[in-house]
Amino acid sequence: MGRIKRYVAAGLVALLAAGPAAAARHHAKHHVQRGKASYYRMSGQKTASGKIMKPGKLTAASKTLPLGAKARVVNTETGKSVKVTVTDRGPYVKGRILDVSPKAADKLGMKGDGVAEVKVKPLEIPAKDESPKR
Repeated sequence: MGRIKRYVAAGLVALLAAGPAAAARHHAKHHVQRGKASYYRMSGQKTASGKIMKPGKLTAASKTLPLGAKARVVNTETGKSVKVTVTDRGPYVKGRILDVSPKAADKLGMKGDGVAEVKVKPLEIPAKDESPKR
C-alpha cells in the first residue's frame, strides 16, 4: 500500500510541476459527462473559436471542454455515437451539457426530438488554448 501511495504522490507532483494547464487537461480528458444535448443552427456565424459554424461539420459547443478538444458523444437511448470537435461555447439552456451541429445530431439520431440524453467522453484535449487571439 505504501508503494501505491508513493506512485500516486509522485504522479501528482509531476502533474502539478507541469503547471495548471496540464492538470486541467488531465482532469478534462478523464471526466465523462452525462446529460442532455441539443443541436443548434447558427450556420455562417462566427463561433467562440473564431471559426465559421458550418452545419455539415461534426462540431459542438461546450461550457466545460476547451476549444479544440475532441470528444466522443454517445446517444444513450440509441447507442449511436459521433466524434466532435469543440468550436464554440454553450449551451445556454439550463440542464443541457452540449450543443451539437446538425450533422452530428443527424448521426446521433436526435434531429427529430432535438434533444437527447448523451454521454460525452473527451478524447483529445489541446495542449494550449485554441481561442482566437484578440
